[in-house]
Amino acid sequence: MLDAMRGTILLVGCGKMGGALLEGWFKRGTNPVDVMVVEPAGRGEVAPCGKHPALTCLAKPGDIPRDFHPDVVVFAVKPQIFDQAIPEYRRFDRAVFLSVIAGKTTSALRAHLGEKAEIVRAMPNTPAVVGQGITVCYAAPGLDQLHHKIAEVLLSAVGRVSWITDESLMDAVTAVSGSGPAYVFLLAECMEEAGVAAGLPRELAAELARATVAGAGAMLHELKDPASTLRTNVTSPGGTTAEALKVLMGSDGLQNLMTRAIAAATERSRELGR
Repeated sequence: MLDAMRGTILLVGCGKMGGALLEGWFKRGTNPVDVMVVEPAGRGEVAPCGKHPALTCLAKPGDIPRDFHPDVVVFAVKPQIFDQAIPEYRRFDRAVFLSVIAGKTTSALRAHLGEKAEIVRAMPNTPAVVGQGITVCYAAPGLDQLHHKIAEVLLSAVGRVSWITDESLMDAVTAVSGSGPAYVFLLAECMEEAGVAAGLPRELAAELARATVAGAGAMLHELKDPASTLRTNVTSPGGTTAEALKVLMGSDGLQNLMTRAIAAATERSRELGR
């Protein structure tokens, strides 16, 4: 981990994703004394500070000691405060900048940080909280290979890491994996409600829906077979599953809805980047 490379990290934003990354780094062996957190919402809202007394948490970039020169600056703030929050960090011109800000391109980052800034743009997702996330990364042109590796090491602390060479794909990545956990949670909600409508007690319907979604997800993770194969394996001809799939796979079924949902999320990601 970075402490083995004698590196230091400046984390800007310590909400759900920033906090998940932070805990992942600590589990991998990073020393809290090598990390500094700036939380635009105020240091009182940074929960990790209470858990890790050696961690330095600041309320604004002006509080960063002038002699602190981080090797990596990680941006984990909301896109709505991007233009206000990012320019303050231009002075760290020897660092690699790692951004997990939705919709914000490497060009937009360089507009604030300098044309020569070394930047990795990343889109993790919320299963990072339990170490089961997946992050897709794009390296801005000219990124040093060491910085490329450092970014991958940092992000692998919360799950799998993949790279793309076409930044325009990041909007679709955001729509599929970045927003994707919400679609799965909605599926569990809908299964619960349908179970109640079919006569099950709500507590049992919720338990069945939650365990089924989690178990099916574990099968996808462990077995590596295509999702279509796993679906076929549990679908007996003429059985109950086949009858349900006639509805879900109909012309107005799940595929049509998911395609429209992904398209809408992709377009919104593009809008956030403008």
